[in-house]
Amino acid sequence: MQLARHKLQLLSVPLWLRRWNESLWKKEKETRLSRLGAIAFAHQVSGDVGRNSEPIPIPEEFVKNNKHHVPDARTYYEMYKRSVTEPESFWSEIAKRDFYWHKPFSSPVLNYNFDIRKGPIFVEWFKGGKTNICYNALDRHVEAGFGDQVAYYAEGNHLNDSGHRVVTYSEMLDKVKRLALALKARGVKKGDTVAIYLPNIPELPISMLACARIGAIHSVVFAGFSAEALAERILDAKSRILITCDGVMRGDKVIELKGLADAAEELVWERGDGHLVDRQIVVQRLGPEICPIGMKSKRDEWYHQVIDKVSTNHSSSSSVECPVEWMDAEDPLFVLYTSGSTGKPKGVVHTVGGYMVYAATTFKYIFNYQPPQVFFCTADCGWITGHSYTAYGALCNRATQVIFEGVPTYPSADRLWKIVDKYKVEYVYTAPTLVRAAMRAGDDILKKTSRKTLKLIGGAGEPLNPEAWHWFYYSVGEGRCPLIDSWWQTETSGAMLTALPVPGLVQKPGSVSYPFFGVVPAILNDEGKELVEDGVSGQLCIKKPWPGIFRTILHNHERYEKAYFAKFPGYYVSGDGCRRDADGLYFVTGRLDDVINVSGHRIGTAEVESALIGNRSAAEAAVVPIPHELKGQGIVAFVILKQGIPATAELEEEMKKTVRVNIGPIAVPERVYFTPSLPKTRSGKIMRRILKTIVEKQGHVSKQALGDISTLADPQAVEELMEVYNKSNNKQ
Repeated sequence: MQLARHKLQLLSVPLWLRRWNESLWKKEKETRLSRLGAIAFAHQVSGDVGRNSEPIPIPEEFVKNNKHHVPDARTYYEMYKRSVTEPESFWSEIAKRDFYWHKPFSSPVLNYNFDIRKGPIFVEWFKGGKTNICYNALDRHVEAGFGDQVAYYAEGNHLNDSGHRVVTYSEMLDKVKRLALALKARGVKKGDTVAIYLPNIPELPISMLACARIGAIHSVVFAGFSAEALAERILDAKSRILITCDGVMRGDKVIELKGLADAAEELVWERGDGHLVDRQIVVQRLGPEICPIGMKSKRDEWYHQVIDKVSTNHSSSSSVECPVEWMDAEDPLFVLYTSGSTGKPKGVVHTVGGYMVYAATTFKYIFNYQPPQVFFCTADCGWITGHSYTAYGALCNRATQVIFEGVPTYPSADRLWKIVDKYKVEYVYTAPTLVRAAMRAGDDILKKTSRKTLKLIGGAGEPLNPEAWHWFYYSVGEGRCPLIDSWWQTETSGAMLTALPVPGLVQKPGSVSYPFFGVVPAILNDEGKELVEDGVSGQLCIKKPWPGIFRTILHNHERYEKAYFAKFPGYYVSGDGCRRDADGLYFVTGRLDDVINVSGHRIGTAEVESALIGNRSAAEAAVVPIPHELKGQGIVAFVILKQGIPATAELEEEMKKTVRVNIGPIAVPERVYFTPSLPKTRSGKIMRRILKTIVEKQGHVSKQALGDISTLADPQAVEELMEVYNKSNNKQ
């Protein structure tokens, strides 16, 4: 296929940047907004931004006590403007400055087509350049003399756990080389796919990096997935080697991963038209006393024995030699599966150069990370957040990190904050669902910990409602830590819209604030017209390519084009709803398939849920549509109350009033059901389709009607919800 080059057109400066340029930077010599200037700006910005969304300046303590990659709002403005008007030179400079290239990339730095009417969709960054992300994440730091720096503090499930370990950069490199050599000895070569089914232990990023070192493509499958889900992903990626472990503890529960892996491989054999898993490498995490397993002869091998068998070159050093495979920037790095609207998971393909540059650059700037400060991302490496901000992006910045295997609320609700104190954590990046769970436990839990080392806190994965934002910011961060709320996707590599800890910028509760460098957000109406003014809502799209955009869906480029580019030619369609407030800051309102159409009004579920959680009695909430004779669709809410608050009819009416006041009568739920739990995946996302099925089936749901619930963290939640529904409707 002959590739046509589409040059970026000069973009007009966004309204919010233009307004700032006119009002804040009139003096050419001004290089930094003073603290008073930031406060003045915060108060001069329009207050018409939604519930509890007053602008809050970056805390003075953070501004004074830290070095800053972006020293002030003017610099951010100038960098952003250049990143969208001169993207090739902007990203070229970053790529050359911050990363090692075995062979320089050539011009043009960017080739792409976003318009399906003009031909196949494609994106290429840094083509012709050769690099290796493992080298950039490990070798260059060790070669620079940082081998003794801690890469990971591994925290096990239990408080007194053999899983507590410290792994330095030198040790990481040695383990990665050994596993890489072992994989090569078992026939793995450049372009082959290796499946990884491990809990959040150091062997997970080690396995990822070992694959990357030799040019193999890894497919990490979250260790909470079922045998069925694992088999589906092994077959789609055509993986012939699986790295797993005997078992893992989740709280006080033993999960036998090896048994699930064996069951998956049986399914692969049955369905795979001759495809089979040739080798299974098994990490001994729990041991035979806790998790006895069977090993299949000639297929299964213990990880530690595989590693130990790799010979050491004693003539030069105590470490093994495993040269890196120098990869073209557009070679595939990994495939990671995400949910699809059809039910079949999509294999998102990321490439070496663009992913490396974008994941690492977002990590550097959105957290203002300075090595060797201690960073703690609570996400599992089985998800994109862990890929980027526990593995690759973090390690490329020489980060020292906590990698946590367990449950943040086990054995007590303060586990997360105890980990912060134990390892003197300076950055915490977590999921809003964990924030809300911690908030539900109350401030008394926080009083048992100090958290004095924290410099910055953040969240991603779903909208962080204003009440949870306030609690996280003021109770956990004590008002001295910037709160980095960000929006991104498996498909984007790293944060796209995000708060930034830049002196002179502001934070708004519930807002993901600003576009990151190179990101050109656009809000489109249902007809595909771009809404350029402020104070609008619509469909969130991205106008121009960024280095970290995924390149295709594995084995299905047609699906890639149809799902992300066909609806609005010329745009990447995110599938999320968004509003831009009167000051030009962005609020993501949730998936557009999570939109309820009430009397012709499109209401985002996240907006209603945020209003409900704004009630002082609510801890968590989820809403779903129901058929309505007059409105077309109505709204039903499921709410978890804070501890000690009884469920009453009066409280249900109060909840409805909360929605009426904050959104309007059109969004008031028909019913509010008070429940002890919500159906969540193991990553913390609410499975709203289960709630919808319970309502549609009027509380009597068969197992078949529920569909695939393999990712459900607690199947008992379904029974509890049906009991709540039936009792509330006086059904037996």
